[in-house]
Amino acid sequence: MTAAQPVQRSALKAFLNAACGNAEAAREALNTAGFDLESIQPRELEKRLKRAIDQGTNRILVAGGDGTIATAAALVANTNIELAILPGGTLNHFARDHGIPTDLGKAALIAADGPVVGADIGYVNDCVFLNTSSLGAYVTFVRERERLEKRFGYSIASIIAFAKMMSEIRTFSVTLEVEGTKKTYRASLVFIGVGERELKLPILGNRVPNGRRGLHVMIVQGRKPARLFALAIAGITKGREQADKDPEFDEFLVDSCRIDLTRPTATVGLDGELKRFRTPLDYRFERDALRLVVAPPEGDE
Repeated sequence: MTAAQPVQRSALKAFLNAACGNAEAAREALNTAGFDLESIQPRELEKRLKRAIDQGTNRILVAGGDGTIATAAALVANTNIELAILPGGTLNHFARDHGIPTDLGKAALIAADGPVVGADIGYVNDCVFLNTSSLGAYVTFVRERERLEKRFGYSIASIIAFAKMMSEIRTFSVTLEVEGTKKTYRASLVFIGVGERELKLPILGNRVPNGRRGLHVMIVQGRKPARLFALAIAGITKGREQADKDPEFDEFLVDSCRIDLTRPTATVGLDGELKRFRTPLDYRFERDALRLVVAPPEGDE
């Protein structure tokens, strides 16, 4: 960790995704903290961020969910530009994983005065993701949740979408290449997390605090998708030792891998959103790619 000099709030480039779930609360927190704030529609975000970078700003603040943060991260990765964030999404996994408070007033103060640490990110075909990527069953879940969310709200839509996913699980052929070795699976789900992930419910898929670094690849496979998916999850709840013995579950912790599918394009889940990619899918892990502004250690505040 390196100490950061306090930044003039008026000089900090602060951008708010006007479409994020708590945009009004984020705007109020930043205005109260004295930031010169620019509210932007999602389609304009990348262009405005690029302009700020070209103008030589040293620290950028973005307010929004993980999708907004990922847009900024892609532009400042492996540069000297510091990235500060104000969590404005539904779940805010990236902020929580890095100890950034979801209390917007506290996060706004940290954005200007917090220390800077290196943060890891993942790439798939040169597209940044901060938390997780997935293929197969989870894509069905996200599609259905997005369709239902405006009507029922996030929580109820998620429950309905999960039920639909479980009833419609299908398998697909996937070849995973790691360090020159290829393994072929008939999978129902491929999950890839940035950093080591939990293998127990109810925190399945969450980042392991102080866990190992790399891409954590998990594969659920089998010819009877719904039944074998349920069996694999039952095994996972008992932890890694049991999961490693389950023939329907496989996992790796790697710096890079290639996923080859039997089709020219694939829909991939990235941090809860869906994107279309040409195959094969090349995943890689970047250590300390971001200079992330975080909360000071306890006792240093």
